[in-house]
Amino acid sequence: MTRELLSIEAIAAKLNLPGDLYETRSPVSAKLRLELLNDTRFNRDGKLILVTATTPTISGEGKTVTSIGLAQGLEAIGKRAIVSSREPSLGPVFGMKGGAAGGGRAQAEPAAKINLHFHGDFHAITSAHNLLAALIDSHMFHGNELDLDPDAITWPRTLDMNDRALRNIIVSGTAADKRQRDGSNRPSWFLITAASEIMAILALASDREDLRARLARIVIGQNRKGEPVCAADLQATGPMMALLSEALLPNLVQTTEGTPATVHCGPFANIAHGTSSVVSQRIGMQLADYVVNETGFASDLGFQKYMDLVSPLSGIKPAAAVLVTTVQSLKQQGEGDLERGFQNLEKHISIVQGYGMPVVVAINRFPHDTEADLESLHVFCEAHGATFALSEAFAKGAEGAVDLARKVVEVIDAHPRINLTTTYETNDPAVEKITKVAQKIYGADGIVLSDRAKENLARFTRWGFGELPICIAKTQYSLSDDPKRPGAPRGWELHVTDIALSAGAGFLVVISGAMVLMPGLPKTSRALDIDVDENGEIIGI
Repeated sequence: MTRELLSIEAIAAKLNLPGDLYETRSPVSAKLRLELLNDTRFNRDGKLILVTATTPTISGEGKTVTSIGLAQGLEAIGKRAIVSSREPSLGPVFGMKGGAAGGGRAQAEPAAKINLHFHGDFHAITSAHNLLAALIDSHMFHGNELDLDPDAITWPRTLDMNDRALRNIIVSGTAADKRQRDGSNRPSWFLITAASEIMAILALASDREDLRARLARIVIGQNRKGEPVCAADLQATGPMMALLSEALLPNLVQTTEGTPATVHCGPFANIAHGTSSVVSQRIGMQLADYVVNETGFASDLGFQKYMDLVSPLSGIKPAAAVLVTTVQSLKQQGEGDLERGFQNLEKHISIVQGYGMPVVVAINRFPHDTEADLESLHVFCEAHGATFALSEAFAKGAEGAVDLARKVVEVIDAHPRINLTTTYETNDPAVEKITKVAQKIYGADGIVLSDRAKENLARFTRWGFGELPICIAKTQYSLSDDPKRPGAPRGWELHVTDIALSAGAGFLVVISGAMVLMPGLPKTSRALDIDVDENGEIIGI
C-alpha cells in the first residue's frame, strides 16, 4: 500500500451512496445492502467489461492487477468506474500463487484483510456447507426416515485450505449398541470451499428469494428407490440461509488509488464457474459507467463459463473483453520460443471473438521483458487486426493503464450493439454441450466419457437434469485436458472422468482428466513467508 486509504464514507460518496444503503464493517470496508438492486435512484446502466487471459503460468499473468489498473485508468480519464473481483481463497494464499488482491500500485485494499478471513464470507459458506453434511449424517444416525442410500450420498464436506490428505475420508458412525447405523464408516471426501456448490449458489443467486430456492434444490444423494433427495427434504434451507444472510451482501472496498471496488464470492474457474457474484456485478452496473469484472484463468475457462453459463442465467450482457497476455506466458506456451507461443494467443483471441465479443489485448509488462519481445507482440497483434495496449498498472497504477482504458472505451463506443452468441443451445443434450465446448473452445477432436460419467449422466437425465448448462472442471495450464500440452494442441480428445450434479447452482459439473477438487500444498508453500510484525500488521502476503 503506497498511500493512506480513503474512508469507506469517501468511497461511498464517489458512488453517491447514502449511508442507509451500506453497512460499515471497518473504517475502509462495508457491505452493500440488497435494497440497492431495486432502488430507482441508481440506474446508470453501466457497461460490463470482462477481463480474461491467455493460458497462464503457475504464478499467474497479472489478470487481477490489470483489472484493477483498468478501473483506475478509466477513473483517470474521467469515467465513473468500479472493479468487481472475486474473494481470495486461503488455499492459494498459503499455497503456490499467494494472495489474490492484485499487487504493486493496482491492489484491492486493505489487501491483507481481503486475503484473510475477509468479512467472514468464506467461513459462512464453509459452515453452511458442513451444516448440511452434518444434518445428513445426523439424519442417518437417527433412523434415516428418508431411506437415504448411504452408498449414494454425494454431498461432501469442505474446507478453505489446500489439504490433499482430505481428498478421501471415512465418515465414522458412533453407535454404542450392536445395531449397525445407516451410513456409519462410509467413504466421503472434502473439497475446497471455492469448489463448493454453495459457493456457486451464492455467486449466482439474484436475491434472497433466489438464494433460498437454490439452497432448497441442492441434491445430496438418492434414496433406495433411486429418487433424488434434496436439502429441502432435510429441512436444511432455513439454517443455511441464516448462516449465509450477510455473506450474500457484496463487499465494498477500494483500490490502491481510491477507485471503488467490490470483492465478493470466490468460485475457482478451473473447478467452478470462476467469477464474482451476480449481485455485485448488477449493483456495480447501477452505480458506475463501467464495471471491470475479472473471470478466472484463461478464456477457455472463466470466460467460456461466463458466456455460456453466467450470462444466460443472469441476463447480464458484457460489452467488451480484455485479454491479458504476457511475454512469459507465451514463451512457456511456445516451450521457450515466443513466436511459437503466438498460436496460444491467436486461439484465445478467436475464442473471445467467437462469442461476438469485441476484444482488446492487454500486454501486461513484466520488469524482465525485453523491448524486442514486446515489439514482436505488437507486430503480431497488428498483423492479426487485434486492438492492443501495453499495461503497466503494477508499476505505475492508473498512469500505466490509461492507454488501455482509452482503447477499451473506444472499442465499446465502436460496437454499441453486439450480438452475443453461445457455444451450445439451451436444449442441447449434455453430451452435445460437452462436445461443442471441447471442439469449438478447446480445439479437441471429440470427447470420451468414462463408464462412471455415463452412469451418472444417465441418472441425472432420468431425474430431469439432463439439459442443464455444463461447467467443465479442467486444467488451467493447457487448452487441452493435459497440463503438459502447450500452445493450441490438435489431434486429442477430452477425457471426461466423472459428472456431478449441482442442481442448486443449476449446472452439471463435468470433470475432465486428472482434475481434483481439493488441491494440495506445494513442497515449499507461501505460508512459510507469512507472519505478523511487532505492530500487529500482517506481512508476507
